Amino acid sequence: MDLAGIDRFADWIGAHPWIAGGLIFLIAFADAIILLGMLVPALPLLFAVGTLVGTGHIDGVYAVICTALGAFAGDGLSFWIGHRYGPQLRQRWPFARYPEWLERGEGMFRQHGTKAILIARYVGAVRPFVPAIAGMLKLPLRRYVPASALAAFLWALTFLLPGWVFGTSLELFAAIAGRLVILIGMLVGLLVLIWTLVLFVWRRLAPRTNVLLARLLAWSQRHPVIGPYSTTLIDPKRPESPSLLLLALLLLAALWAFATLLVAVAAGEAGPLALDQAVHRTMLALRHPLADSALALAASLGDWPVLMPACAGVVAWLLWRRRYSAVWHWLAAIAFGVATTVLLGYLLHLPRPPAAANLGGFGFPAVSMTLVIVVFGFFAVLIARELPGRRRVWPYVVAGLFAGLIGFARLYLGANWLSDLLGGMLFGLAWVALLGLAYRRRVDRSFWIRPLVVVFFGTLIAAAWWYGPRRVEAVLDRFDPLPVVEVMSLPDWLQADAAGPLSAWRNELRGRSVWPLNLQYAGDPAALAATLAGAGWQVAEPGGWQDLLMTLDDEATADTLRILPASHYGHPQVLMLVAAATEDADARRVLRLWRTGIRLEGDTPVWVGNAQTLHFSHRWRWLHYWRLDEDDGAALARLAADARSTGLRLQARPASDGDSPALLRLREPAVAVDLDQAGGPVDQGDQGAALPQINQQP
Repeated sequence: MDLAGIDRFADWIGAHPWIAGGLIFLIAFADAIILLGMLVPALPLLFAVGTLVGTGHIDGVYAVICTALGAFAGDGLSFWIGHRYGPQLRQRWPFARYPEWLERGEGMFRQHGTKAILIARYVGAVRPFVPAIAGMLKLPLRRYVPASALAAFLWALTFLLPGWVFGTSLELFAAIAGRLVILIGMLVGLLVLIWTLVLFVWRRLAPRTNVLLARLLAWSQRHPVIGPYSTTLIDPKRPESPSLLLLALLLLAALWAFATLLVAVAAGEAGPLALDQAVHRTMLALRHPLADSALALAASLGDWPVLMPACAGVVAWLLWRRRYSAVWHWLAAIAFGVATTVLLGYLLHLPRPPAAANLGGFGFPAVSMTLVIVVFGFFAVLIARELPGRRRVWPYVVAGLFAGLIGFARLYLGANWLSDLLGGMLFGLAWVALLGLAYRRRVDRSFWIRPLVVVFFGTLIAAAWWYGPRRVEAVLDRFDPLPVVEVMSLPDWLQADAAGPLSAWRNELRGRSVWPLNLQYAGDPAALAATLAGAGWQVAEPGGWQDLLMTLDDEATADTLRILPASHYGHPQVLMLVAAATEDADARRVLRLWRTGIRLEGDTPVWVGNAQTLHFSHRWRWLHYWRLDEDDGAALARLAADARSTGLRLQARPASDGDSPALLRLREPAVAVDLDQAGGPVDQGDQGAALPQINQQP
């Protein structure tokens, strides 16, 4: 995820405090003005301001003062409007049409008096109206001004504080597992969005279906063609008619969205959309070794070996209960849905994402997502019919959560483009809605759903428990973002600038926490580990989820808390060596290597790496973690000295004005060349040159 633009904006804000103060003032001012305050999203904007305060770009006291002054001035303008126009506001738009807006605020003011000015600051529905109502009721200024000033100050502090804390913790999260924290937040946000969206759509449409059915029936009966069939299809007296209408609306919406996406993809001339590439780059930057296995397990929930036993269990139970119509609809949902998706894939062929390029061609829409939507979606149709009223929405919520989790996992692994997943989801929804209409119209008999739910989800969990862990490594290998192989000569490598696969900086979420790639190594990582073992560098097993949880253990020590792994452009580290720092018992020198696509002539791979010093630290007395040294040249200098003493060939390059960090190139003695004859740079390490300190800022 490249957030350099956001970092530059934040730095610009910090360099222009008067402009920042003016913007903060305007946000709070607009939020307090009558009517306008209903349109201003003050909470997210002030959260962003608080984040800038927490990261040090804006002074905290200055931000609170600007926010409080803006809120006080906005309330003052609303008070003047209420005092000036008084009861006339009730006859003006929009209060003449929505009198309850003023009535709520007036009721609160009459109940609580002057305290309502303070209370209303935290009640979004009446916040912009209470100061105007105070003016309408001719509240004396000697009572209004102190209450409004106190309310504005407390509100500013309260609304800035969450973002303030979040911004202060950003560096801490980055030190522990920044990518993992953001990734978990994105997944949780997606699942909450699906949950909220399904519930919102259901609760907005379900109570109105009878009215919609009556209007639709009245219109259809006047139609010369539809009229004779409308009563059989649209009958408000039939219990199933509201569900049929909802499914019909879902069918129309899904078909329209799918057709729109299909046109956009087809117009892309057999290439991924710009949005596809942006999302793919973002997910690649968020790759974290701890998340790889978990999301590979989640992605396996949509595989045939997991879904098919659950589907077979449903078929067996329905056959045993002699629900033959349900069986045929269930089989048709899966067979024809997947077959049609595969056919569409042949008609519109797209290249796979880079992480799955070794699997050959790729069709739109994604067959895997269509299968997931069809299985979980039509199962929800089967059991929702048997549930009473409001409880009918929950099978669809569960289906949406499963589909969202599997889709997010496949997007994270790089198995699909975003448009492929959306296409599979929309096509699956359309097919489920169409088949659900047919099933709901033909089947009147009810059946006991609890055993069927147990059979489906019990078989699904058992199959996932058996299949998932066995497939994690294969899935990660299958969707590993393979680097582009480039062959270089040794002199070219020794003279190469830091670019492409040999970038000088590890891709990170924020520029302030980026790591310098201050090490390049040509040879076998196992040979490097064996060579440096004599100098005190030991191979370290990277920490896992247990170690992440141990950061909350107040008994954790530098010897018990393992260092967490790190990734670089989707690749996990292939080697981590640790050496004790003699000057500090709670510090460790750490060397990491990641693969590149560079190979020297003779098929010797080149690896990029990082040598750094980590300090065992704690915060808030209960949080322990490994913190990166902010100005660290000791780790690279120690590595250079140890490499020289163990016979490794090395070349040192100093930092260049902050654009590139100091760089150490290592290679085994067997990977050698006469540099003078090759016209390359002198091997400084062999001549005993001192290694300069690392510049930590890109």
